[in-house]
Amino acid sequence: MATIEERLTALEAAVARWEEAAAEATPSPERSPDFWMLEGLEQRHPEGVVAYAGHAALAAGPVRWQVGAPVEPLLGADWAEVAARLDALAHPVRLRLAQLVLHGTETTAELAADADLGTTGQLHHHLRQLVAAGWLQSAGRGRYRVPAQRVVPLLAVVAAARD
Repeated sequence: MATIEERLTALEAAVARWEEAAAEATPSPERSPDFWMLEGLEQRHPEGVVAYAGHAALAAGPVRWQVGAPVEPLLGADWAEVAARLDALAHPVRLRLAQLVLHGTETTAELAADADLGTTGQLHHHLRQLVAAGWLQSAGRGRYRVPAQRVVPLLAVVAAARD
């Protein structure tokens, strides 16, 4: 049987561990509960990483996605290579098309019913631009969808542009 001193020492050690755990869980100016994702990234990638993740319940079904890229290769990359992909989104009609398709409007006929999207010829031009850049995918017979691997990146671009 443990002596009172041994039991007291064990009890003091347990209290010290609890106090330490409580201090780590307590938000401070340097550690905010709002930065849970950032703190996780810093722990996993102390060298620096840019990441985005998300999940969405869409008309086409649920989507989950996450991507991360080390900072150094991003800084050293040729950013001109992504210009065409970004340019495809840099038009109000194309952004609206992507939004409509995400909401479940998938046929050319349904899209053409929206007068704000222009003539049928203009609509097809914008759809081709989005397909060529990979933001939309032809699903056959005048149907379009946002590929699953593009849903969260598309939403992340829009979210970043809104900030």
